[in-house]
Amino acid sequence: MSDFTNGFWPWYVAAISLFSVLACGLLLYLASKATVVTHPGKVADNTTGHVWDENLSEYNNPLPRWWLWLFILTIVFSLVYLVAFPGLGSFSGLLKWSAEGEHQQDVTQLRADVAPLYTAFSAQPVEALAKNPQALAVGERLFMNHCSQCHGSDGAGSKGFPNLTNANAAWLGARTAEHIVQTVTNGRTGLMPPMAAAVGGEAEMSEVAHYVLSLSGSPHNDIKAFSGKKLFSACAACHGVDGKGNKTLGAPNLADDYWLHGWGEAAIVSMIKNGKSNVMPAQSPKLSAEQIHVVAAYVFSLAKTSTGAADSAASAKPP
Repeated sequence: MSDFTNGFWPWYVAAISLFSVLACGLLLYLASKATVVTHPGKVADNTTGHVWDENLSEYNNPLPRWWLWLFILTIVFSLVYLVAFPGLGSFSGLLKWSAEGEHQQDVTQLRADVAPLYTAFSAQPVEALAKNPQALAVGERLFMNHCSQCHGSDGAGSKGFPNLTNANAAWLGARTAEHIVQTVTNGRTGLMPPMAAAVGGEAEMSEVAHYVLSLSGSPHNDIKAFSGKKLFSACAACHGVDGKGNKTLGAPNLADDYWLHGWGEAAIVSMIKNGKSNVMPAQSPKLSAEQIHVVAAYVFSLAKTSTGAADSAASAKPP
């Protein structure tokens, strides 16, 4: 990749740009100087000697004036453009224009235009804003642009990405406006370390998996689940003795019917053996505090307006 970022390429681009413009000028000059060579024994009739279809001769007439001046103006415009705007390699142009700079100007102007609207939204708490149709419309657009890539356009998530619409699904954190704002602003990191060393071998991990399945009333092997209950003590520090999790640590509730990372013995054994690290990136570098306030209201409204939406097929327990 370094081959495309060294100092050679700016000079290469500059040379190609200048050569192209100057070559056009040279072509125009040579065309204006071209003359017909009269061969001995032939009458000078201003033709080039090229004949098609027996009687169509090519004449050596000068270029039309309008075309000639248009060509010249094109060359002059190209040179002026290369001096004023970026085009000669790393030379930024006398006007210092850049696509990034223009984008920043547009963003600044847009923020200034919508500032009064966000100011009005900021004066309302998230819970009240979640009932404001105008705020929800703005929040939905922000959610689609910044959150839907992981949580889905409807907020229902997928395997590994939490469902924000199901009011019955336990969140890893508190379902409060403050928690949503904090999570969107600062992001969140969920880490389950590999527990194979603490639990034991394949047989022991299988027993723990069946005990975990029994907590939510899922189909399981009663004998393995009975043996796995004692081994589960290695997991109780985070998930609790009853397996209902710890919101402070972000440890999931294993006693509900929501499976964020997949359901079944194989999925649970894989989690015990390999652990899991999930990261939600902080959105504060992209969104202002006022925008996060509106996004939080939209997220807060998803579960409140949900009619019991089903979990994602990838993460829900089979019937």
